Amino acid sequence: MSRASRRKFLKDSFTVACAAGFAGRGLAQASPSALPIKKGLLLDMLPANLSYKDRFQMARDVGFEVVQVPTEPDEHEAEEIKKAAEEANIRIDSVMNMNWKYRLSSSDAAVVEKSLAGMHTSLHNAKLWGSDAVLLVPAVVNPQTSYLDAWTRSQHQIRTLIPLAAELKVVIAIEEVWNKFLLSPLEMAKYIDEFNSPWIKAWFDVGNVVLYGYPQDWIRTLGKRIVKVHLKDFKRKEDGYAWVNLGDGDVDWAAVRDAFAVTGYSGSAIVELKAGDEPYLRDVSRRIDRLLLGRS
Repeated sequence: MSRASRRKFLKDSFTVACAAGFAGRGLAQASPSALPIKKGLLLDMLPANLSYKDRFQMARDVGFEVVQVPTEPDEHEAEEIKKAAEEANIRIDSVMNMNWKYRLSSSDAAVVEKSLAGMHTSLHNAKLWGSDAVLLVPAVVNPQTSYLDAWTRSQHQIRTLIPLAAELKVVIAIEEVWNKFLLSPLEMAKYIDEFNSPWIKAWFDVGNVVLYGYPQDWIRTLGKRIVKVHLKDFKRKEDGYAWVNLGDGDVDWAAVRDAFAVTGYSGSAIVELKAGDEPYLRDVSRRIDRLLLGRS
């Protein structure tokens, strides 16, 4: 599935099962100074008509510190991306594995094989680019795949990837999305803990859980399991819902900020919004400063 298709999936797949309610954990609210979180964005948010070097340079110019790049199977293209990032003096923080078409939870061995091959490429991309994590959506529950099968099949296949992740020193970061799987922070914590591996962590998306939970609750529950973060905002409407710019939706950013402070999160926060021009990206950067990082 293309990168645009992944974003469309997140927008259009309005089929989310109800999660169990989760009570607050009673941790004290924090009033921290600026959080030590690195600001990042998706490569796809930068103007596609520019060269890689110019896109990376624009990211730096508007205030971002790191970039997340999708899997690149072409070795020459991957080398070009590496060189461009080095020339712009910006770090490729992580890799977004593009595995929506081929899922580890599939009952079709050929599909699983393609999914594993994609993860091998993503992990080697990460090593080449100096990234420390690959985002992985582990499974999808659908009429053909039960929740239990999604859990056991995906865990089995991910375990086969751990030796390579350890060799390359790249974390496999499991993300929660609208795939009817890992519907509560307790389930996600259990799923990750069952690997008992430092190379399997959580990639937490602030906007993805707003429909059926509270981001600050997920952050406090997952705690040190979180290795990377996606930022976006979500707005409920009378006629449906919409993905909106940071601060224009239902996310309680003050509570999210406090949760990150309490848990001591100090990784990157990658914004996942639509693409735009330099003024738009500069505005997004300022919103992150104001809403999340406590910077003026």
